[in-house]
Amino acid sequence: MNVYLFVYDLMQFCGHSWIFTNMIIRFMTFGKGLVMRLCQLLSVLEILHILIGIDKSRLLPRFLQITERLIILFVVINSQEEVQGKYVVCVLFFLWNLLDVVRYTYNMLARMGIYYLPLTWLNFSLCIPLYPLSVLAKGFAICVSLPYFESFGTYSIKLPFPFTFSIYFPYVLKMYLLVLFAGMCFIIRNLFSERMAHLGTSNIKNKRS
Repeated sequence: MNVYLFVYDLMQFCGHSWIFTNMIIRFMTFGKGLVMRLCQLLSVLEILHILIGIDKSRLLPRFLQITERLIILFVVINSQEEVQGKYVVCVLFFLWNLLDVVRYTYNMLARMGIYYLPLTWLNFSLCIPLYPLSVLAKGFAICVSLPYFESFGTYSIKLPFPFTFSIYFPYVLKMYLLVLFAGMCFIIRNLFSERMAHLGTSNIKNKRS
């Protein structure tokens, strides 16, 4: 199982490194990027890893983080071409890939029993300021997308007579904003607890030995 997890982390590392490098060099968004969509879809496997017990991470925080990305990428960004060229999308993808390059590098080395203190510190510290920034970028991306969902009626449903039920998708997105920021508080608390668990002096010494 360690070999499988190592290969999975390596694939994610290569994919996010490719996106991250291209974004820096070309300073462009990847709303239609196949690699971005593929990496985010592959991340669903991480939920399965936790469920079958080969990954000891907590399920709910990881589930929330993955579903947040999938909703923003596929529902908000990918469905509205006009949103894909916004600077906030580039900023959001930059934050995602910066976090993931560090995380998958740490995970790969950890599978082999290698723990570098600077990398361990970076992995469990960088996410604390960058995750709230990514949530703000997600919220801004939703706000930017609202006029397009209102104009084009994407995902809005109005059932014909005799039904009077309808779904106005911009309202759904506005409600999701509340869920997004409420979930952020829970995940940040989890990030702090993970940092304390992995950066304690005794834990670092045990991993080195």
